Amino acid sequence: MIRKAFVMKVYPDQHDEYHKRHNELWPEMESMLKAHGLIQYNIYLDKETSFLFAYLELEDDNNWDKTATTDVNKRWWDFMAPVMETNPDNSPVSRDLLEVFHLEKE
Repeated sequence: MIRKAFVMKVYPDQHDEYHKRHNELWPEMESMLKAHGLIQYNIYLDKETSFLFAYLELEDDNNWDKTATTDVNKRWWDFMAPVMETNPDNSPVSRDLLEVFHLEKE
């Protein structure tokens, strides 16, 4: 299993809309993510700074990287662009985080 973490930023006046859109995640988006090896995906919001912390568990990095090229993912980026900071292609502006500690029950 591969663990990944990154940060993104939602617009301060769009916290509720960001949450709503993820609560109504498109079934085809969920299926695509799982088909590309997603085990777990969590996103947390720091309301004071509007930063989003995302944590993923994946089966395979190479397969996961292919999600960015899918039509459903590109449509999701377009859908989410009005509520968060994005790049010119509407992908979220994100910064990968380096894991510095991990502990789990054996």
